[in-house]
Amino acid sequence: MHPRNVWQAMTRPGFLLSWWPWRSVAYLVSGAVTGSFVLVLVVLLAVAGGTLAVVLVGLPLLVALALAGLPVARVERARLRLVDPEPVPDPHREPVAPGLRPWLAVRLREGATWRELGYALLFAGLLWPVDALLVTVALLVPVALVATPLLLATVGDGLEVKVLKQWTVTDWPTAFGCAAGGLVLLALGAYVLAVAAGARAGLTQLLIAARDVELGERVVELARSRVRLVDAFEAERRRIERDLHDGAQQRLVALSVTLGLARLDAPPGPLADQLAKAQGEAGKALAELRELIHGIHPQVLADYGLQAAVADAADRTAVPVDVAFEVPGRLPGAVESAAYFVVCEALANVDRHSGASRAEVGGGHRDGRLLVTVRDDGRGGADAGGGSGLTGLADRVSVLDGRLSLSSPPGGPTLLRVEIPCELSQSTDRARRSA
Repeated sequence: MHPRNVWQAMTRPGFLLSWWPWRSVAYLVSGAVTGSFVLVLVVLLAVAGGTLAVVLVGLPLLVALALAGLPVARVERARLRLVDPEPVPDPHREPVAPGLRPWLAVRLREGATWRELGYALLFAGLLWPVDALLVTVALLVPVALVATPLLLATVGDGLEVKVLKQWTVTDWPTAFGCAAGGLVLLALGAYVLAVAAGARAGLTQLLIAARDVELGERVVELARSRVRLVDAFEAERRRIERDLHDGAQQRLVALSVTLGLARLDAPPGPLADQLAKAQGEAGKALAELRELIHGIHPQVLADYGLQAAVADAADRTAVPVDVAFEVPGRLPGAVESAAYFVVCEALANVDRHSGASRAEVGGGHRDGRLLVTVRDDGRGGADAGGGSGLTGLADRVSVLDGRLSLSSPPGGPTLLRVEIPCELSQSTDRARRSA
């Protein structure tokens, strides 16, 4: 198992022979280089904002200074991958509207923006010099000691050489002793740099990574946007159903009536036969359109609710179906639609694949949850991922924070179970209280 970060890598026997020491050095060196640029950027923005202290000129510079932490934090989140490959979540929210003003409004109100500005100032003033100092001390001294024999042979011509301009080495045994000590210090320095890189990365994550509260807010916002998308999808389905019902269906009915009247007025012969054929085709098209409309959003579901729609679906199934399903009122439209189409797909699978002699639809609304079960006494062996259409239904149920489970051992029986958290509509609640 590969280590997930530099802390885990240091506990492994092969740490010194792995890439992790080099990655730690790269992290600290790149921090020193990046920090120097950040220092220049912060100084320039501060000087420009202080010098041009005019509303029309200085204010944009002050805003730019406030937002200076954003690119720094983005670079830092990328650099963290050197010592911790796990991606660091971005704490910023997406603005609800496009454009510069909504983006600025969101960013300037976020706590993450000001934390990142604070990190940028800390990075420019303190952290990058510490990075540079650690790399210099942990690498320069050991490398200078390791290179002592080479320096004695080249620079000192075998006579003497100064190591780090402090110690004079005049003989080869001392030179090789310095080299051996340098190797030991180099190994210790690798661990020191790894610890420094890990601690530095932990501080960076603490300051610029998304916090639990922010992640919770983003999860809540994602859940709300998902519900809005589902509601918008259901509204669009109903609009299409209404347009087909009030538009195309009525035109086909009028066409069929017109062809029937023309057929009555036409004398017997080829013309009457063609009119009869045309009227029959119009009738078939009308029947197919009605089935299409029913599949998009059945009228019984819109008018009478889920309980009546489930009973209607059971009546239209070839296999006898017992219904023990009760919902005392109306549910949210998206929940009713998802539950209805789950029942329809399950009963269609019973018809086509199960070989069952009988089926049962049960469930109801209890304790803030809608429960739907579809059971049959068929041969079993159903697979939710085997092209039965249940995979799409499971995705549709999961969008509503629901769960779909399937039990279908070989030989049967098959049980499909769906649970969706939901509440009865307010009008239903008022009606029950008044009763």
